[in-house]
Amino acid sequence: MSSSPKLDGYDRAILRQLQREGRMTKVALAEAVNLSPTPAHDRMKKLEKAGLIIGYRADVDLRRIAPMTEVLVQVTLSNHRAEDFRRFEAALEDRPEICTCWALGGGVDYMLRLVVADVDAYQRLMDALLDDGVGIDRYFGYIVTKPVIDRPARIPD
Repeated sequence: MSSSPKLDGYDRAILRQLQREGRMTKVALAEAVNLSPTPAHDRMKKLEKAGLIIGYRADVDLRRIAPMTEVLVQVTLSNHRAEDFRRFEAALEDRPEICTCWALGGGVDYMLRLVVADVDAYQRLMDALLDDGVGIDRYFGYIVTKPVIDRPARIPD
């Protein structure tokens, strides 16, 4: 893992502002962090180049577009060799319903966040993964009934 660049208060302020509103103009960003536009923009570019800003995206309210169900799934694999983990992770790559996959320490190997049309679509996806023989021993699904807090992690001071 590469070392993180040293961040000062301005860098952290820029990151916080861009987390809140990624579409800010150079001038608005500069005003928000008390810098002139050119230094603010230069710092933003430095943060991008350092890999601290990895992209920009819009938060889309999917529920207003089409019916959807969000499911959190705990997965435990049958075997725990490096090749088993690689095989499972590779099998998830081409599944657009899988929005997030976290590898975990402890009694569960993975936590998945799925967005599917409905519970039937969730079950079809899990059946397909089981049929594909990707090494799943057990899984437990939890239907998300409503988002309570969903925000990016706080940038430390």
